[in-house]
Amino acid sequence: MGIIRDSDRAAIQKQLEGLIKPVRLVNFSQELECQYYSETSQLVNELGELSDQITAEHYNFITDKEATQDYKIEQIPATVIMGDEDIGIRYYGIPGGYEFATLLEVIKMVSNGESGLSPQTKGFLKELTEPVNLKVFVTPT
Repeated sequence: MGIIRDSDRAAIQKQLEGLIKPVRLVNFSQELECQYYSETSQLVNELGELSDQITAEHYNFITDKEATQDYKIEQIPATVIMGDEDIGIRYYGIPGGYEFATLLEVIKMVSNGESGLSPQTKGFLKELTEPVNLKVFVTPT
């Protein structure tokens, strides 16, 4: 049995039909000491099966040290959402419940190369002179 219900697969495929450029979902986890290890890995694989524009990759947080350092992974489970280049988008934890819709939106934004930010916000961001590390925390209710 999959993570994504059969009844939802067609609707998700329809949402992913408009992907323009390929998206890589790079998953980091480990079997020991990682809650939701198998569920997160399986979800990434299932998304890869729903669109020919999505590829799933998996790394072990401990044994694949070079990849863990290259992608600057801080904790697990982690999924990097990237196109041709890594623009720093990380999802830590399992994107379940309402967060799954957020993951789908991020995949579409990365594929289409459009952030959805207003021209004013883009202008403000261009003026930044130092890196910014933005983290958004969510908790199920």
